[in-house]
Amino acid sequence: MGGQDDGRFPVTYLLDVNALLSLVQGEHAFHPGVAKWIASLDFGRDLLASCSITELGVVRILPQIPEADYSVEEAQHLLASVKAASKPPFTFLADHLGVDQLPKWVKHPKQTTDGHLAALAKAHGAVLATLDRKIPGAFIVPHR
Repeated sequence: MGGQDDGRFPVTYLLDVNALLSLVQGEHAFHPGVAKWIASLDFGRDLLASCSITELGVVRILPQIPEADYSVEEAQHLLASVKAASKPPFTFLADHLGVDQLPKWVKHPKQTTDGHLAALAKAHGAVLATLDRKIPGAFIVPHR
């Protein structure tokens, strides 16, 4: 993997909120699996990505986890430090999509964020990486 030319194209993985939260919070049940998957990526070619929605989700959720005991500011700093230290590196995907860009498979309100993230990833030539098996076309991060 890291640096080997295996003939595959580089991939940018937009981590959804759960995947990003699992990476950032070392105590998260899926952190070891997500970290192991990230370590298996090609550091010279692949990228991880976040966006406003995924970063806001992490900064919103972390302070609500009683055992984590983070303030919003601490959650912001933790996310920034994880992104800065990440191998492969992180990139930020600007979000320019409106609701008219939701995929046709979005039929229920609970699917809107997943659909938006999938469309955002596609618009940037990236792949949505998630722990959720119900998102069409997404890459399922091995987390066990």
